[in-house]
Amino acid sequence: MTRMSVFNSPFLLGFDQLERVLDRVSKSAADGYPPYNIEHAGDDALRITLAVAGFRREDLAITVAESQLTIRGRQSDSDGRVYLHRGIAARQFQRSFVLAEGIEVIGAELADGLLHVDLVRPPLSSRERTIEIRIAEDGEAPDA
Repeated sequence: MTRMSVFNSPFLLGFDQLERVLDRVSKSAADGYPPYNIEHAGDDALRITLAVAGFRREDLAITVAESQLTIRGRQSDSDGRVYLHRGIAARQFQRSFVLAEGIEVIGAELADGLLHVDLVRPPLSSRERTIEIRIAEDGEAPDA
């Protein structure tokens, strides 16, 4: 079965990478751990808050690579405890967010079992320019 894409229109040129990003996001959205909120934190600011109870600062890692924010958590289970019942799992996770062009991570804070990651986005600016139209010489092939 062939999957139809909204980006197949001849008027949407160069959006194939966006389609791949949307596919990647839809696959990672199925995992609901850890739960998170995304807040509007001002005119040009966002805050992602993840519920990471039981994780210490040393157990968490935040990286940004190629416009993707990745937050990983891995609890070490080497403290030598012997459990009679274990209802709280030492679960590892990886949560990824695709960032729009220009969004920057400016900091992170761990407090009361919540990891807050603060982001800023640049204000939108219009980009308009005029394209010069050249006149081709007779017999000259157009530039590709």
